[in-house]
Amino acid sequence: MFIQHHFLHLELSKIYQSLSRTKQLHAFIIKTYLAQDPFYATRIVRFYAINDDICAARHLFEKTPHRSVFLWNSIIRAYAQAHSFVETFSLFNMMLKTETKPDSFSYACIIRACSENFRLDILRLVHGGVIVSGLGLDSICSSAFVTAYSITGSCGGSLSRVFNGIFEPDLVMWNSMISGYGHCGFWDRGLELFGRMRSEGNCPDGYTLVGLLSGLADSSLLSLGQGIHGFCLTSSFDANGHVGSALVSMYSRCNCMNSAYRVFCSLFHPDLVTWSALITGYSQSGDQVKALYFFKKLNMDSKKPDPILIASVLAAANQLANVRPGCEIHGYVLRHGFESDVMVCSSLIDMYSKCGFVGLGIRVFQIMPKRNIVSYNSVISGLGLHGLASEAFKIFDEILEKGLVPDKSTFSALLCACCHGGLVQDGQEIFRKMKDKFGIQARNEHYVYMVKLLGMAGELEEAYKLIVSLPEPVDCGIWGALLSCCDACGNSELAEIVTQRLFDNDPEKNAYRVMLSNIYAVDGRWDDVQRLRNDTTVELRKMPGVSAVLLDH
Repeated sequence: MFIQHHFLHLELSKIYQSLSRTKQLHAFIIKTYLAQDPFYATRIVRFYAINDDICAARHLFEKTPHRSVFLWNSIIRAYAQAHSFVETFSLFNMMLKTETKPDSFSYACIIRACSENFRLDILRLVHGGVIVSGLGLDSICSSAFVTAYSITGSCGGSLSRVFNGIFEPDLVMWNSMISGYGHCGFWDRGLELFGRMRSEGNCPDGYTLVGLLSGLADSSLLSLGQGIHGFCLTSSFDANGHVGSALVSMYSRCNCMNSAYRVFCSLFHPDLVTWSALITGYSQSGDQVKALYFFKKLNMDSKKPDPILIASVLAAANQLANVRPGCEIHGYVLRHGFESDVMVCSSLIDMYSKCGFVGLGIRVFQIMPKRNIVSYNSVISGLGLHGLASEAFKIFDEILEKGLVPDKSTFSALLCACCHGGLVQDGQEIFRKMKDKFGIQARNEHYVYMVKLLGMAGELEEAYKLIVSLPEPVDCGIWGALLSCCDACGNSELAEIVTQRLFDNDPEKNAYRVMLSNIYAVDGRWDDVQRLRNDTTVELRKMPGVSAVLLDH
């Protein structure tokens, strides 16, 4: 018996077991009458969870009469990792009703599950339970709460109260707080906390700087990012791979690709995250050619991209309006087994549609093994762009038949289809259903489409009434949509009113003056044309149009 126990301990000490090996160990435990021992049950439950056999894990859990806190934690974690929030929370409630009380790891698991499912309401209830249980100052729970409140976007009082309640926060907690503020976009609070951390004698590490850099999201914060980069250089953090990756991401987000590339080149072995940051940065800054070039170079370095990067590269390909790079990436997708990924397939549909091959996009959609609302939205958008509004409506009906819930992007795509088809009544009905039936509040893009739909149909007064009914300030894009309709319909009187509203919001935008000037010219109001041109203080140059024709040799 001692030899059997020794053998079993050796087997259970292994980090990973295959599903077949797990079943063998399970059978061995049953035969040696150890099935009721919570220690052995805990390890087998973990192995089942690793191999995605949640049913076997639950069956073993139910058959174990004496359940330790470790066994409870294992089954709760198993359901949390399987993204089954209802079962996770149900098991946690069952545990609360037993004599076995949750420990800090139990709470950390349920806290993480709440954040991943954006259940801020339940997260606050769990927070109350943690305080009542006496674990309110526990470092594991506190760190989990900081991360959870960051992910759910509750970076105000909740986050500060957790942190301020800790007498002597360790480096992990400081980093969690700084990362939390960065995740929520509160870079100024993160920087302030970084200063406080150093003044209290705490030395930052690479994760501290990664958290600081993650909050710098646009080009207006470039100088601040350069200052943090300088700190990294003087403190010898520039050799840290995580910090280097964060710097590449920061410079890419700030559209400073020369600096991003220099940091990238300084890294000895850039990881996939760093490659992705560089490629995505080039794509979003408008240099699609370089984005595709570095994607090819990534493959030459024998690194396998993930679905997120492939989707980003496909976005770069569709901006080139050249189907050939997109087809090459599609070939790569098929060769490397990404054809079942919903995100990749949705990006392929979008790429083919925007490159003028909507039929190929629909074919990708038809052979997808799994579809979600994003893939349906991509098809509706593609059909709408090509004037196939009736086909787009059929796809929308299929969404409802499948029991999927349309989102704001679904209705944007539908309204776009109505604009391209000139379907005013259908557009108005869709707009009404969006708010009344599906409870989706209209956003700026929805109003832009409605204004275009009404305006291009000659119903300029109706479009104007819609805009003035909106709460101030009205987005310039909505007024701009009406001005373009005035231009198309030759209505100079309304164009003057709209242009004045645009000037009030953005007096430096000379493009509005040019458009109004063109409307005056059509009406033969040359004195007004000259007056507008005299008022334009900045010289305007029209970007020359460039066409490319691909020839097969």
